[in-house]
Amino acid sequence: MSTTEGAAKTAVANGTRQTEITKLDRVVIRFAGDSGDGMQLTGDRFTSEAAAFGNDLATQPNFPAEIRAPQGTMAGVSSFQVHFADYDILTPGDRPDVLVAMNPAALKANIKDLPAGGTLIVNTDEFAKRNLAKVGYDADPLEDGSLDSYQVFKVAMATLTIGAVESTGLGKKDAERCKNMFALGLLSWMYHRPTEGTERFLREKFARKPEIAEANVLAFRAGWNYGETTEAFAVTYEVAPAKLAPGTYRQITGNTALAYGIVASAVQSKLPVLLGTYPITPASDILHELSKYKHFGITTFQAEDEIAGIGAALGASYGGALGVTSTSGPGIALKAETIGLGVMTELPLVVIDVQRGGPSTGLPTKTEQADLLQAMYGRNGECPVPVLAPQSPADCFRTALEATKIALTYRTPVLLLSDGAVANGSEPWLVPDIADLPDLTVEFATEPNAPEGGGEGGGGFLPYLRDPETLARPWALPGTPGLQHRIGGLEKADRTGNISYDPDNHDRMVRLRQAKVDGIQVPDVTVDDPSGKAQVLVLGWGSSYGPIGAACRRVRKLGHSVAQVHLRHLNPFPANLGEVLAGYSKVIIPEMNLGQLAMLIRARYLVDAQSYTKVAGLPFKAEELQNVLLDAVKGVHAA
Repeated sequence: MSTTEGAAKTAVANGTRQTEITKLDRVVIRFAGDSGDGMQLTGDRFTSEAAAFGNDLATQPNFPAEIRAPQGTMAGVSSFQVHFADYDILTPGDRPDVLVAMNPAALKANIKDLPAGGTLIVNTDEFAKRNLAKVGYDADPLEDGSLDSYQVFKVAMATLTIGAVESTGLGKKDAERCKNMFALGLLSWMYHRPTEGTERFLREKFARKPEIAEANVLAFRAGWNYGETTEAFAVTYEVAPAKLAPGTYRQITGNTALAYGIVASAVQSKLPVLLGTYPITPASDILHELSKYKHFGITTFQAEDEIAGIGAALGASYGGALGVTSTSGPGIALKAETIGLGVMTELPLVVIDVQRGGPSTGLPTKTEQADLLQAMYGRNGECPVPVLAPQSPADCFRTALEATKIALTYRTPVLLLSDGAVANGSEPWLVPDIADLPDLTVEFATEPNAPEGGGEGGGGFLPYLRDPETLARPWALPGTPGLQHRIGGLEKADRTGNISYDPDNHDRMVRLRQAKVDGIQVPDVTVDDPSGKAQVLVLGWGSSYGPIGAACRRVRKLGHSVAQVHLRHLNPFPANLGEVLAGYSKVIIPEMNLGQLAMLIRARYLVDAQSYTKVAGLPFKAEELQNVLLDAVKGVHAA
């Protein structure tokens, strides 16, 4: 939490007392509690109001992996971190400035991240001996002096909430569940957030249970009023709106942006879409969101398993629709054979992989970037597919459109690698003008295409006669008169598509399929090197964009030069990437895996790239990457 230049502070009258207002340029708040305490809802509502107010923001939800861990235990802690500012930001923040801890487990799991002098707001009602013992506290940390380095505010949230909602007639248990709204009200008061939107949201969310809606609204108001009237809080804070590019914005998560990208693809291609999928964390929200858009020609099919889901999607593509399937790493393993079938039949298919910690079931609710090599090579035979990765939640929209364009243009499955940090995180999204979206319309084959007098392909149709520019084969709808052709997983004869075991033909077809992917036209990479004098280049992909960018800003602010390149296209690589890499003395590649992109870069370009890796289930922190870059810059200068 930092004050703006001049550290503007004013005193204003609030009722009968004076409250000091401190103007800040940025704040990081973390709400933490039991998985049943509603921390995700609380954080999401605070985020929505920050977005409506006009702040730039980034969020980081953190879910427990267990469906319902024992109450009050470390395994059941759920948190939501929001970073909001009056300027453009890139990450959810390294450490919270304010920690709201709803119980001892939340305190113990998160207090190490709160810097000295940070604000700690604690729900004292949960600090009973039994709850303290569950997480290994021998003494009450609120009383033993161990929290003296923080600004601690002790609030009996449950007691105050129960009193505030008494008029609704709810029982104690149901009344206490509203304490997350008390916390939201208190933080909304502290940071001068608007309240009307939250009250409207609560009444709409619980419209079928008006007594629950009223109780939540009363608890929210009680939290606000507590801050307004108590003597404990002598200072409130203001974060002004950010100066963003003009336009219409909305808060969006990565999964929602992917869903919107698929909807836009349906509109721009004028094709029906089938999402064939199976629920899996953290990709399931794509299914939930797309199920709302039947009126755009979207059909969602929840299959009995991962294999059936992609089989239905590929079948839809065979029938002339845009087939899409979504999953996470374990599902990609199961879908591998059908992706190979899509490569052999050369049909368009969009495969979304929202990566999570592995292997096997691994860390279902945590983020990782460890499916890159699986996306590149995780199928039998020579089975090339294009691979793309969005860099942020809002970027998921454009990446989905780009993946669809490649799939339709080149008649190939395309793998889109999101991850848990992008999927569940959120940021402001500039809603695009429809006129600016790409034209994705396709032309189906309607007439025989065999050269005159050729007599090949039965009736004069050659299903594997390729476009000379894209090497894509024609897409013929089943039942089109005169265009009968074979389809399936056995090797195809060049041009005719007949089953072929000829060794020379197989060699030719393997090379053609590879050449088709290698020849995909992707934009050149752009280099962010403000000084033009950097000798160190940071190369990243996917969700590492924010932390890398924030680290580069910090290093430059310290007077050093560093360049940044971020890859959206991972297969094929941009044509100018090798030339760019060769222009720097040292290349650093941070990844949330054990160095998969670094291995590909070293093999392809013979660059002695330095890999910096992390597989903790959490995103990089800008602070840790800053230290890596500073060491690299100093090392280059010393050499």
